[in-house]
Amino acid sequence: MFADRISQIKVKGIAEGRRLLWIFAYLWILLGLFSIYKSIVLDEPHLIYHQGFAIINAGVLAKVMLTAEIFNVADNLKHKPLIYPIMFRSAIFSMILVSFYIFEETLIGIWHGKTAPESIPRIGGGSLEGILLVGVIMFVALIPFFALKELGRAIGEDNLFELFFVRRSRLTPPQS
Repeated sequence: MFADRISQIKVKGIAEGRRLLWIFAYLWILLGLFSIYKSIVLDEPHLIYHQGFAIINAGVLAKVMLTAEIFNVADNLKHKPLIYPIMFRSAIFSMILVSFYIFEETLIGIWHGKTAPESIPRIGGGSLEGILLVGVIMFVALIPFFALKELGRAIGEDNLFELFFVRRSRLTPPQS
């Protein structure tokens, strides 16, 4: 009985770890590209330094996204046509990620002795329009991520994985 429970926990932990890894990988690619773009535009010489922050932020934000998914945030449209949950989840999670990033940076600034208003990060230039623009960019960037997740939910995650990573000649053809 105890061994069965440990085995269930182990299987659940591996499944959650895989989910976290995929979220982390997607966010790392996304944030890493933003970091490279920012370094090129601002002519900053410390590209590797910024990639370290992209990795850390991807890890933190992946945990936030996984936690939100565990609590079924934005799951109420999952029985609608795929476009609805994809767009809805992209919108909700982009707001969560931008809000969490602002909250995180504000706490770090307070930790370093700044006041709360001084600690608020200057996303997109610091204006409301800039923050909204970053939110729109995150929304668009999350659409492919949630499209694959919803497609995996519809056809099965194992089937989706096989379609992407197993030679298709080994797969059985779909039945009409």
